Amino acid sequence: MEKELIIHLHEAMTQLLSGFDHLPCFEQEKDMGKINTILNLVAEKLKSNYPYHHPLYAGQMLKPPHPVALLSYTLAMLMNPNNHAIDGGIASSKLEKEAVSNIAYMFGWDDFLGHLTSGGTFANLEALWICEKMNPGKVIVASEQAHYTHNRICDVLKIAFKPVPADHDGVMDTVALEKILKDFDVGTVVVTMGTTGCGKIDPLTKILDLQKQYKFRIHIDAAYGGYFKLATNLSAETTLAFEQMHKADSIVVDPHKHGLQPYGCGCILFKDPHVGKFYKHESPYTYFTSDELHLGEISLECSRAGASSVALWATQQYFPMKKGGEFAKNLEKSRHAAIKLFELINSADEFFTFFKPDLDIIVWSLKGVSSKEISKRNRRFFQKAAQLNLHLALVNIPQSIASHHCDIQWDSDDLACLRSCLMKPEHDYWIEKMFDIIQTSIKTLNV
Repeated sequence: MEKELIIHLHEAMTQLLSGFDHLPCFEQEKDMGKINTILNLVAEKLKSNYPYHHPLYAGQMLKPPHPVALLSYTLAMLMNPNNHAIDGGIASSKLEKEAVSNIAYMFGWDDFLGHLTSGGTFANLEALWICEKMNPGKVIVASEQAHYTHNRICDVLKIAFKPVPADHDGVMDTVALEKILKDFDVGTVVVTMGTTGCGKIDPLTKILDLQKQYKFRIHIDAAYGGYFKLATNLSAETTLAFEQMHKADSIVVDPHKHGLQPYGCGCILFKDPHVGKFYKHESPYTYFTSDELHLGEISLECSRAGASSVALWATQQYFPMKKGGEFAKNLEKSRHAAIKLFELINSADEFFTFFKPDLDIIVWSLKGVSSKEISKRNRRFFQKAAQLNLHLALVNIPQSIASHHCDIQWDSDDLACLRSCLMKPEHDYWIEKMFDIIQTSIKTLNV
């Protein structure tokens, strides 16, 4: 398979370079020998990583890029385009606009403003920056279980931020939210569609109801969960939330998570194209080759890898983003895998679970007497499972949430729990094997 991919890449490289008379020069025999030595050294160094591509890796949010994305990215890197000004990435800028339009259409937007970013953090920074421009001086709020970047971004931008407590299901508590809305001048509510810790979906429907009374902007951080808009095997409540995403003012999604892209590739979308006025800036030596809108004129980042847009566009050609398509079905396999593993763990005497997964992330724990004891056992189990090649993750669940799901003695503020991100469609076929290793890890833990 790898040899075939290299052959395809070579053919495409030959096609690309056929129109060029000049390439960077190097002493072929001397340099190729040195390059080969260095690449073998790099390969040896990379062996220290966990097996991220394997289905037995179910830890952090790492999903293998699709071969068409890898090859397209590599092909584009021969040109090393920069999607800031059109003359720095003529072809890749056009492909970015097409690719971003496809993502916006997935959320129900035809008329919008958007572009790719280096990742979700910068995409969210741009969203919150626009929120401040639209509602200057007002508070931005997000769930305590939202990504920590929102608080940090507000600190960087000197915007007042207030966390909203999460309820026992790990999502934003709308009763607590309404109290904050009454007590503070809130300009924006950040709604998370797929929290990075537990994969939970904030109650968008209820938040939209509150918006009618309190008139705030809604920014949706769907960096992790956004593509599940295409899945058809979600709960009715989660499906309803996704169906209403078009009502938001801005949306962030990360193609480098479930979009099968190499890191880093984020995307920011604004429903109102007129927010582009806040991006307006002068760069007399940059935007002169075309009367078209340069991507740098609607983004805060300057140099941005054009190869990311090429890879994303190519992947969308291979996997059209539509319900019922192969891309959507693969997301549904990840969701199904999470439900299967959740049910197996929930039925085992040694564990307890928290909440049924909304997407493809599950959180669970060994049983025990006290929070400190259980946290210690979970950390040991994490190590035992890794020794058997099952790689999980850990997440700290605060007492305010965990206490609703277990009757234990609390001698710490939180509980270190086990966490599984079942991002790969192959996970659906490996759940039984994973659970066998889990059971074996329990036996070795007790020895």
